[in-house]
Amino acid sequence: MSREVVRTKNLAADAADFILDQAHKAIDERNEFRIALSGGNTPRPVYARLATIGRDLPWERIRITFGDERCVPPDDPQSNFHMARETLFVPAAIPEESIARMRGEIDPQIAALEYEDLLDLSAKQRGEHIYRHDLILLGLGGDGHTASLFPDTAGLDETRRRVIANFVPKLSSWRLTFTFPLINHAHQICFLVNATKNADLVERVLRGDLQLPASRVVPTVGNVTWILGLPS
Repeated sequence: MSREVVRTKNLAADAADFILDQAHKAIDERNEFRIALSGGNTPRPVYARLATIGRDLPWERIRITFGDERCVPPDDPQSNFHMARETLFVPAAIPEESIARMRGEIDPQIAALEYEDLLDLSAKQRGEHIYRHDLILLGLGGDGHTASLFPDTAGLDETRRRVIANFVPKLSSWRLTFTFPLINHAHQICFLVNATKNADLVERVLRGDLQLPASRVVPTVGNVTWILGLPS
C-alpha cells in the first residue's frame, strides 16, 4: 500500500479532478470505472464540480455504488442517494443503469444482503472472487468512523460479509455499509476531509490508531489518498 496526503485550499476542485483522472485511467485500462460514493456534507461540492467537468465522461461505462446509506427512503434529505442525485446524477444526466442504489427504505438486513448479492453477481460475471472498486470515496467522522463503521459496533469485526446492516447504538439506528474486506480490496481509496475536522484526529488515523475505525482502512494491494481541505 502507498499513501499520499494532499492538503489544499480548494478541496472540491482538487477532489473532482482526482476522481476524473481515476475515471479516465480505469476506462483506458479496463473500459469501465467502478466508483463508490460517500455521503455527508463534504462530498456535496465535489459532486457538483464533477458534474460540471465530467460531462463528457462515458457514464454508460461507469458503475456507481454507495459505501454506506442511512435507513431512510431515497427522497429523504438524509439519504446519501438523495444528495448524490441532486448534486451529480441529475446535473450530469447519468443513466439510471449506471447507478446501484442501496435500498434504505426496506428491512436493513434484507437491503444489505440484496446489495451484497448484486456486487457478488457482478464480480462473478467478471471472474472475480470479490467486487473490486477502482475508487472508493470515504469520509471521516468526529469519532473516527468511516462509511458507517462506527466505534463499538459489530461491523468493525466483520471478516466474511462485504455489505452489512450495522446498528449504531449512539444513533439508535441501523446503517447499511461496506465492510473492511470490501473496502480494502479497492484499487484506490480516497478520504475527503474538510478543514473543520480536528487535526489531531486526522493525525491519529494517519498514525494507525486502531481505536479509530478509519485506521483500519489498509488496502491489500491498492493505494490511499487523503485530500484535506484547508481554510481558505
